Amino acid sequence: MLNRVAVLSDIHGVLPALEAVLAEPDVRAADQIVLTGDITAGPQPTQVLDLRDAVLVGHSTGGGEVARYIGRHGTGRVAKAVLLGAVPPLMLKTETNPDGLPIEAFDAIREDVTGDRSQFYWELADPFYGFNRPGATGSDGVRQAFWMWSMQVGLKGAYDCIKQFSEQDFTEDLKRFDIPTLIVHGDDAQIVPFVASAPKSAELIKDATLIVHPGAPHGLVGEHEKAFNAELLDFLKG
Repeated sequence: MLNRVAVLSDIHGVLPALEAVLAEPDVRAADQIVLTGDITAGPQPTQVLDLRDAVLVGHSTGGGEVARYIGRHGTGRVAKAVLLGAVPPLMLKTETNPDGLPIEAFDAIREDVTGDRSQFYWELADPFYGFNRPGATGSDGVRQAFWMWSMQVGLKGAYDCIKQFSEQDFTEDLKRFDIPTLIVHGDDAQIVPFVASAPKSAELIKDATLIVHPGAPHGLVGEHEKAFNAELLDFLKG
């Protein structure tokens, strides 16, 4: 029979905070400790969960999160990394990054997100998945799923992340990669153009493996999706 139960919440991936709370006498005396939500969403997710030999897989902006995590925390708990259609090293066009996209492209996204974002997300699905290409077969199911996921994002988060995925320079983060890394990108990606991303990341990451999907869009569906799943499984097993 449990006499004392300690309920902890809002750890937010901060290991010192978790350790401090666990050291409290009342918590140490509990018969059971229950952790509710918001455990790992923060700066030290692998440390809080005590994960080791983790494989970090990031698509699009998520690839930037993988890069920034390794840039900040190293690879002591990470065995492998996968960057799929990822934004690193830098999306924005600058004097030193002439292949990037101009700031006006991202300003237009900001305007659309703060305007009729519902219609913007609905229309964005076509270039995202390459449905707007000649001969492409679109899917209303995929469009609806993409729209639903997008509309679930809070407006401020959606707006703020535009600056993050477009203007963050992950060059130094990529240089800290010292683990097997798989980079996969479609050379017809309209959201994160191939020329400014995958080949440059492959140059910055020592011994990275670059796989290019000819004619593939940013969001992989159909045969491209099946091919990537097979590549991912092979990489994980290798």
